[in-house]
Amino acid sequence: MPTPTRTIAMTGATRGIGLAAAEELLRRTPDAHLLVLGRTESAAQVLPRLQALTPHVSTIDVDLASTASIDSAASLVEDRLDEGGLPPLRAMVFNAGVHLDSAVHTTVDGYETTFAVNVLATHLLLRRLHPHLHAPARVVVTVSDAHFGDLRHTAGTFPSTGWTTPEVLFRPGAYPRPTTVRAGRRAYATSKLGGIHLVHELARRLPAGVDIVAYNPSLVIGTGLARDAGGASDVLMRYVVPALALTPLVDTPSAAGRKLADAVLGRTVAPTGSYIHRAHVAASSTESYDAGREEELWTWLEDAARTIGGDADAAHRSD
Repeated sequence: MPTPTRTIAMTGATRGIGLAAAEELLRRTPDAHLLVLGRTESAAQVLPRLQALTPHVSTIDVDLASTASIDSAASLVEDRLDEGGLPPLRAMVFNAGVHLDSAVHTTVDGYETTFAVNVLATHLLLRRLHPHLHAPARVVVTVSDAHFGDLRHTAGTFPSTGWTTPEVLFRPGAYPRPTTVRAGRRAYATSKLGGIHLVHELARRLPAGVDIVAYNPSLVIGTGLARDAGGASDVLMRYVVPALALTPLVDTPSAAGRKLADAVLGRTVAPTGSYIHRAHVAASSTESYDAGREEELWTWLEDAARTIGGDADAAHRSD
């Protein structure tokens, strides 16, 4: 077994597409160490499965709905990289996400949970860890067809997005009838739009040699993502979507995981800022290309990060 020469850090690696991608990455890159960022209990369940492929897998506990937990996890990653406990960081994969049954779930920090996990957590981890990326490096953020919010892309299962301002979107109750399942779907779709906005802005800000792309797996059966979404979502994913599994419209988690691994390893050729639809570069929604909105989101996230970090954040900047 080769000595690892690079680290791939990944959220959302313990089930569904992410677990399939993690296994694929380990099979294809024997020189890589996979660092799984996730809840200890979830990681413990899959760690033996991953370590059966290679011993070069480790975990760091993090609750992506807690800014304190994110800060602690980022510090541990930095310490391990600085002390040589991990090889150079060459890739980061932000695959974790939530899809909830309303838009009123609240994190310990007071943020709406969908936006906090799907957007803020990505920003907080990346702003801390991107200085440790060694070029050439790639960052991949998993997004969704849901951000289109139209019949063609979601078969009517998601409403249109409801973008307003970051200050509103990160607070519970940002959408009409916020306690309904429809509001939860709108929050999910809008958060995935926010993920694409973040990719576009980061593509302009990350240093040369560090690419960032959005990966859309499209419709995938058996991921478990809709388990907390309520309403008809779980029924659709359990009974309707599997009927399409033999068509080109739907992927299994293993197929989508292979495509995610392709995106991470650069086998899907895509310039920084690209939107990868399954296995090729495509255009995201017209709404997703809005430089003013992207800068506004970035500014809000940076202000939030400084507020969250306080003096600790100042210390990080002075290192």
